[in-house]
Amino acid sequence: MRTPFLLAVLMAVAGCASQPATRATVDLDALTREVAAAETAFAQSMADRDIEAFAGFLAEDAIFQPGPDTLRGKAAILAAWGKYFEGPQAPFSWRPETVVVLDGGQLAQTKGPVFDPAGKAILEFRSTWRRDPDGRWKVVFDDGTCLCGKRG
Repeated sequence: MRTPFLLAVLMAVAGCASQPATRATVDLDALTREVAAAETAFAQSMADRDIEAFAGFLAEDAIFQPGPDTLRGKAAILAAWGKYFEGPQAPFSWRPETVVVLDGGQLAQTKGPVFDPAGKAILEFRSTWRRDPDGRWKVVFDDGTCLCGKRG
């Protein structure tokens, strides 16, 4: 009598294992708004000359590739970017124009223009954001590309 019962339990377990796991519903529109707000606040930290606020948006393992040199880690990025926070006026500004979030809701990319102090677009930035377990978005990759006459 035990064998049929054990067989039934094993079949039930096997049946459950073959069912696809249901994924939590991800509100991509809400997450896109969150990431756009994070990028905007990140840019505002430069305008406000607030390197501590800027640092709050960086993942510990972030990588910035501002040209031929790669900056690895939050400490290296802050050491290199400290000069941009000197003086009363920011040397550049940026804003997101495109924000996309991966279907799983854990990674996002922002992209948009970087402006000189006169407001002329000089670069296009791309930032990759990762959602931490606490729900905060942090930059993990950042780079820029010269517009070289592509924008006015």
